[in-house]
Amino acid sequence: MNGEGLGTLRVATTRPDDLADAATRYAELAALLRGETLPAGLIDLDAFDHNLDALAARAGGMPIRVASKSIRVPALLRRALAHPAYRGLLCYSVAEAVRLAELGFDDLLVAYPTLQTAALTELAEATARGRRIVAMVDHESHLVALARAAEPLGVRLPVAFDIDLSLDLPGLRFGVYRSPLDSPERAVALYRALARYPALDLVAVMGYEAQIAGVGDAVPGQGAQNLAVRALKQWAMPRVAARRQAIVQALREAGATLALVNGGGTGSLESTRLDSSVTELAAGSGLMAPRLFDFYRTFRHRPAAFFALETCRNPGHGRITCQGGGWVASGATDLHKSPQPVWPQGLRPEANEGVGEVQTPLSGPTLPRLGEAVLWRPAKAGEWLDHLDEVLLIGGRRIQDRVPTYRGMGWRFF
Repeated sequence: MNGEGLGTLRVATTRPDDLADAATRYAELAALLRGETLPAGLIDLDAFDHNLDALAARAGGMPIRVASKSIRVPALLRRALAHPAYRGLLCYSVAEAVRLAELGFDDLLVAYPTLQTAALTELAEATARGRRIVAMVDHESHLVALARAAEPLGVRLPVAFDIDLSLDLPGLRFGVYRSPLDSPERAVALYRALARYPALDLVAVMGYEAQIAGVGDAVPGQGAQNLAVRALKQWAMPRVAARRQAIVQALREAGATLALVNGGGTGSLESTRLDSSVTELAAGSGLMAPRLFDFYRTFRHRPAAFFALETCRNPGHGRITCQGGGWVASGATDLHKSPQPVWPQGLRPEANEGVGEVQTPLSGPTLPRLGEAVLWRPAKAGEWLDHLDEVLLIGGRRIQDRVPTYRGMGWRFF
């Protein structure tokens, strides 16, 4: 196995809007907030729909499974799945998948394993009602817990193996610490252990190359690091594909019948689709196009996710203060994990204060009046929505709908 079919990536055709067009759109969104209770969340449906098409084009005809943790709004999940290029959901947790199944969603693949008895009992009960939820495993302890939940109800639970695609170099792990299934031998050993659990069926494999899909290579002010990341990505792509292909082939030769092999993310669609072992892709963040997805050289999608904060104080010294703002993204902390004020233009947080839970001072050439809204872009998709009960769906120049987030429905899975 040598990662056949992988070649040099071409730059995607999706281009960023010019700054003038972006400023015009931000001004339109901000104008719609007059009279709204703040903080408020906004989804630009025109941008969201554009991104649906753009991701589909980048996928080159391969179906895309929607990563629900990047959306966290059932109405938007339905909108995405109405597009012919999208099929099924990649859920964060078993509990999330069960709740979504109760809303009528089907074809659910759970990305992370659990041993929680209550959640797995609900999974077995949902399966008994005819819902299709595939649980993730990477260790025999996961098999034990799933079998205990399945056997009292007499159901068979479909499972997927999460394989590890991280690569180790001297002094560097290029990837994440995720699954122990990093070789054909380990994957086949777990498959053979599966024979001891007749209530479970292996139907899928997931292999997520986080070091390609989730690492920007055009970060402002990091020229040398960007070059190193690009070189590492090009080095890693054929090796990632070769490992995934080898594991999938070994499982099939051992007798596994795999209905699907899921791979990739928003940042790796072009390379993952060329892997002959992959049957479907995954993406979610690209539909929202948060700030961190500005930092990729080969594609750019339209910002669709925004939140607005009230200007609550004027401390003088050429500054205003927003109420709140500390909606910082997860992961290794740096300045790019903070949200970005985008309207009025030119606003920037104080270096010594950053964005705060209760207040965020801003300076800039044009300061809003007290009570007016400042429009922000989140750094990552999904996480910012845990601060809001609903989002406004903006189509054209009007608010088309108000729909609940997971939080607004009383759902907390994270």
